[in-house]
Amino acid sequence: MKQTTTPTGIIPAVITPFDEHNRIRFDLLEKQSNYLSDANVNGFFVCGGTGEGAYLTTAEKIEVFRVIKQTVKKQQFLCFACINPSTMDTIREIKQIEGYQPDYVVVVAPFYLVMNQSDIIAHYKEIANNSQIPIIAYNIPSSTHNPILYDTMQILSEIPNIVAIKDSSGDFCSFSRGLLERKNSDFSWIQGEDYLCGPSFLTGADGAVSGLSNVRIEPYVKMFEAVKNKNWELVKDCQKSINRLYEIIRYGGNGIASIKAATMISGRSTGWMRHTSQTILKEKVNEIAKILEQFDK
Repeated sequence: MKQTTTPTGIIPAVITPFDEHNRIRFDLLEKQSNYLSDANVNGFFVCGGTGEGAYLTTAEKIEVFRVIKQTVKKQQFLCFACINPSTMDTIREIKQIEGYQPDYVVVVAPFYLVMNQSDIIAHYKEIANNSQIPIIAYNIPSSTHNPILYDTMQILSEIPNIVAIKDSSGDFCSFSRGLLERKNSDFSWIQGEDYLCGPSFLTGADGAVSGLSNVRIEPYVKMFEAVKNKNWELVKDCQKSINRLYEIIRYGGNGIASIKAATMISGRSTGWMRHTSQTILKEKVNEIAKILEQFDK
């Protein structure tokens, strides 16, 4: 089950479509997964923040993972996100997903109570020791309120069975330091902020996880091809395109709700959020449609 390689490339964080009764629309999930897979992404980030994984039951997460696994190409790896507040809950969920053979499991810092960096390191060590699947550490302090700081990132990179970090902190200073001062050459540094995909690749990043790519995956895939060809001007052009696409989030306010609304316009999702009050209203959907129309010209 264990991977011998580390995750690289474009890794969309897949949305979870719901209907108005809060049920998962697996038909649309399959349609969205096919869209991303056919664009030749490198991997899939399943049940993460964009997928509203924190609000799914473990049974729902497993079913989402199963559906996506059935639709993707063999060479595309699968990352299963275990977004849980405690070490033991995370280990419990990993044990439940092991039989479905994800290539990686994604683990956030413990949340709710305030944790110091020693607590965070202990959390990851315990999980790494109890997982048969390689671990991707996930730094998203806007949600956990417990950031993984630079020195801790470097310590995690040397723990056996932790193979990568996905950094959604927006702290490019720490991220770029990690890239340039690697302690472990086999450890992947993956950017999780759409505005920083291009700058990260220009600095040597191994990959990018993007929620916004659910809407239009093409500039992301094109960017990574440009990275492989060392066409740095094209990388910059792709980032400019992504910045334009980001206007749907700037206008919509709620990032995930905006992404779902925009993907709905393309017929691959609904706009419904699991917390239905967060769903974007029709008036804003109409404006998002205009932004997309301009983007596609």
